[in-house]
Amino acid sequence: PAGGRDKGRAVRLLTKEGEVLELSMDEYLWGVVAAEMPASFHLEALKSQAVAARTYTLHKMENGGSANHPEADACDDITCCQAYKSQTDAAADWGEHAAEYEEKVHRAVTETDGECVLYEGAPVLAVFHSSSAGTTQDAAAVWSGSLPYLQSVETPESEETVPNYRSTASFQAGELKDRLQAALPEAALGGSPSNWFTNIQQQPGGTVTALTVGGVEVGGNQLRTILDLRSACFTIAFEGDTVTFSVTGYGHGVGMSQYGANVLAQGGMDYREILSWYYTGASVEPYGEAAGD
Repeated sequence: PAGGRDKGRAVRLLTKEGEVLELSMDEYLWGVVAAEMPASFHLEALKSQAVAARTYTLHKMENGGSANHPEADACDDITCCQAYKSQTDAAADWGEHAAEYEEKVHRAVTETDGECVLYEGAPVLAVFHSSSAGTTQDAAAVWSGSLPYLQSVETPESEETVPNYRSTASFQAGELKDRLQAALPEAALGGSPSNWFTNIQQQPGGTVTALTVGGVEVGGNQLRTILDLRSACFTIAFEGDTVTFSVTGYGHGVGMSQYGANVLAQGGMDYREILSWYYTGASVEPYGEAAGD
């Protein structure tokens, strides 16, 4: 690639073992794409993932990094930054496809060298998730602030294209009460569990934006985190002493849907079109100086 922007950028990665690795951006992105998206996906979807991961990393680096690890630009904990896999671990996971997938992920990174999702000239907070039910989420419905490029948009994945698209999580009343009470000490959870959840506010696709739990107002995504549900798109059923959450999709639902990106790629969209679809009003362009420019 012209000038090799990624090669000229250094990323300090904090590993689970507590080691800080000095990597070039292209080495780091290879490990992120290998860890974050199935390498069996369409090449254009993998390119979308590479650009989103690069953008997310540069956004973090340019906005003061993470207070969790001031000594590093990124870590491999998905609850903080992005997943990361070494080439050895990826090859072990891929088995007989290792050589093919290694090359495919390499292409996704090098063929998008230096490209980012930009809004008003700056890298966006390019968050992504596994799959959504019909539409992605507006950032304001999940986190506190609204961002112009993280709006709710339609997304094409479905039961046919996503494994475990629908899942259930069942709790005994006592266990559920303990989990809720630990996170929401103010909640009044007496009597039958069917009375604990009220004022459930849902979007047309079924995603819960807010509800009241024992008199305490809670965001749908907050409840998802408390109960380890796969997404905030859920319904609740009560039978005897058991409470069951039926869940659709996986992840926080904001930004690019990875399975949606794969469906769009299979339908003929290229990575720039896919990224423009999920990040409203943003453009995909080379960002920063190329080495040797």
